[in-house]
Amino acid sequence: MKSNFKYYLDLVGYKNSDHTHYIFFKGWCFHSSSKKVEYTLRINDLVFTNFKYHNRLDLVNVFPNETDGIDVGFSIKVNDIPKNIDSVELFAEAANESVKIVRLGKKDLDSLIQKTSISYSLDIYEAEGPNHPMNIIAGWAYSLSGDVEYSIIDEDSNPVDIALQLTKRMDLVKSDIVPKDKAICGFHISYKGDNNKKYFLKISVKDEVEKIEICKKNLSSYRSVSSIISQINLSNIKKAIEYTQRKGLKNLVKKVLGNSDDSISKEITYNEWAKKRDLTLDEIKKQKEILFTLNPKMSLIVATFNTPTQFLKEMIDTVVDQTYTNWELCIADGSTDNQVLNYVNNNYQNENRIKIKKLDKNYGISGNMNVAIDMATGDFIGLYDHDDTLTPDALFEFVKAYNMNPELEVIYSDEDKINSEGTVRFEPHFKSDFNIDLLCTNNYICHLLFVKTSLINKVGKLRSEYDGAQDHDFILRCVENLDENKIHHIPRVLYHWRIHQNSTAGNPESKLYAFDAGVRASQDYFDRKGIKAKVEHGKTLGFYRVRYIVEREPLVSILIPNKDHVDDLNRCLTSIYDKTTYKNFEIIVIENNSENDETFEYYESIEKQHNNLKVVFWKNEFNYSAINNFGATFSRGEYLLLLNNDTEVINPDWLSEMVGYGMRKDVGIVGAKLYYEDDTIQHAGVIIGLGGIAGHCFVNYPRDAYGYFGHLICAKDYSAVTAACMLVKRKVFDAVNGLDETLKVAFNDIDFCLKVRKLGYLVVFNPYVELYHYESKSRGLENSVEKVERFSQEIEFFRNKWNDILENGDPYYNPNLTLVKSDYSLK
Repeated sequence: MKSNFKYYLDLVGYKNSDHTHYIFFKGWCFHSSSKKVEYTLRINDLVFTNFKYHNRLDLVNVFPNETDGIDVGFSIKVNDIPKNIDSVELFAEAANESVKIVRLGKKDLDSLIQKTSISYSLDIYEAEGPNHPMNIIAGWAYSLSGDVEYSIIDEDSNPVDIALQLTKRMDLVKSDIVPKDKAICGFHISYKGDNNKKYFLKISVKDEVEKIEICKKNLSSYRSVSSIISQINLSNIKKAIEYTQRKGLKNLVKKVLGNSDDSISKEITYNEWAKKRDLTLDEIKKQKEILFTLNPKMSLIVATFNTPTQFLKEMIDTVVDQTYTNWELCIADGSTDNQVLNYVNNNYQNENRIKIKKLDKNYGISGNMNVAIDMATGDFIGLYDHDDTLTPDALFEFVKAYNMNPELEVIYSDEDKINSEGTVRFEPHFKSDFNIDLLCTNNYICHLLFVKTSLINKVGKLRSEYDGAQDHDFILRCVENLDENKIHHIPRVLYHWRIHQNSTAGNPESKLYAFDAGVRASQDYFDRKGIKAKVEHGKTLGFYRVRYIVEREPLVSILIPNKDHVDDLNRCLTSIYDKTTYKNFEIIVIENNSENDETFEYYESIEKQHNNLKVVFWKNEFNYSAINNFGATFSRGEYLLLLNNDTEVINPDWLSEMVGYGMRKDVGIVGAKLYYEDDTIQHAGVIIGLGGIAGHCFVNYPRDAYGYFGHLICAKDYSAVTAACMLVKRKVFDAVNGLDETLKVAFNDIDFCLKVRKLGYLVVFNPYVELYHYESKSRGLENSVEKVERFSQEIEFFRNKWNDILENGDPYYNPNLTLVKSDYSLK
């Protein structure tokens, strides 16, 4: 008989020690009748009822027609359980029907039992970062006997450097799993591991120790079904439930933890991810019925040249099948024969929205496309390649965006690639909102692009002298004098770029001339703007480097806070004085409460040694914002450079590179590329929302990595960069009243960048400013109750102040990408 229940266990815990005796279950369950579910827990012959309910609104996305998520979650905890337990059974009952959610026998309980006073669970174990695996474990632990300490050891019992961060877990408090006074029990630990070694997590309280091998396949040995839900994509929950009902929870656990090649345990590929987001037939039908207030004609222009018939058919059919109908397809055919012309005339003779013109000769890509533009009568013109395809809702989404903002003149979307047969989709390009610095170093906009016809009439059509990069030159001319509010990015893949032997995407070296044209297109942009810069080829084809010409050297005041750590400070100062080619700078060391005599002796020596260095004294409590604001009052520079004392300059032109970007009128802040001592990325820009509030992207990537679509080798606008090395115009620093002193330790640099952005300035990451940042990977972070309380207050302050960007998402980061990892992987 088919059950009308759907249920899942997220967490199971069993404690039976001299200090504590309890068992708990956390999960969700609902009945198809929508009747309230009641729970009964049987321990040996004892019966327990009346447990807590809570909402699980996340399930509405998975079961939209079956539950509203209200009171669907359950938290069951029984204290003072019998010392000897033979069996535990959890039942759910609703609408005169019952189901056994789980049964644990003595053997199961023995495998679950935790015999120390320490209660714990691991939620996550993963490795991230190519070639340089940075392992991450996260979970929670507490003990009524005292404070918990954490460490990682290898198989030879050698300690491993870790980065530890503690967090509040109010979800566990509300579920009665953790006492309120132990709310700061969450932990997040990262450590660099060797794939050939075993590692163990040690959780210690006084003389008690829990030692757990860190291994995905062994997770069940210490947490049973704990947090299995975290490893199952929401789209697979239905599969997981069906599998549980067929083969039981234990078999599901084995599959998820890696003991099976079942599809539930596999990471979803982009091709699968994309297909799950395709429009259904019902959605296509509904879109066709929607009436817009504004119905612009959308002209797609195509230049064909001996296009294979199958590619031609698919290109045209995906236009004909659009859910928005006010369009025209203008084809300029420069083929050497009449095959394309005859195919279109013979197969689409009844489609008056398709126009085709046979050219008397091949005028090149720009010349041919310009003929198609001249054929167009639409309000917007979109550039379309002869062997690519569109999604059915492509034009619909563009018109919807235009209806939301009729001021728009340039609109572009995300794109991906398809194979020759059009059967596999891969390499999705989930783009930033308008990003002028990225655009000058790479044509990230590409497809699908629509430009208002009236704008094209102003800036001109495609230019044949830029063939191969004609669209890059074209978009730069379109945006160079356009307000940003007239440029819009649609964060959806609406365009499929076909890869085959002769395509530039499939074989970049087949069109080397295109990349030379790209350099010239970007150079001409700066020349037209009157900006003195030289554009060169970057580290790989299709990516360019912009060198700004610094004809004068304005004074830069370098602010370096310091407390003791003479060795760090000396290394930093030595690298500046020995390597920097930029001469007009001063250094202000901001002393804050050093305790060692040698520190003050060092100050005296460096002030005597350098006539452009002075030490000023901050005597109040540590407050990073206040310390830098204080240091700025002693500065004379046109630019301020905030710099950590544990950095070391790598490239001699680092300061020239920063000032070059900083001298632009539209730039307020310039950030740097920072490396850990082992030549992995420490900072390459900040994403708002990453990790909850803000986080560095590409952390632990190799120094020579290119990153997602070359982002690690491109100058790029971000919402924020770290103040470990940050250049800011003095007038901009003063305009926002410096750093917010409410934020004493955390997020002050992020807040500062967002204040500068709010004034309309850009925050630019420059990958050619390189320094080591010896911020230890084993540093203590928020690893005490006092620190976590302060950290929580600063999080709350930041959330309240910048709620809009946290809610709406970072404009320089695509909403289809994850906020859990730093690697631009799929959400």
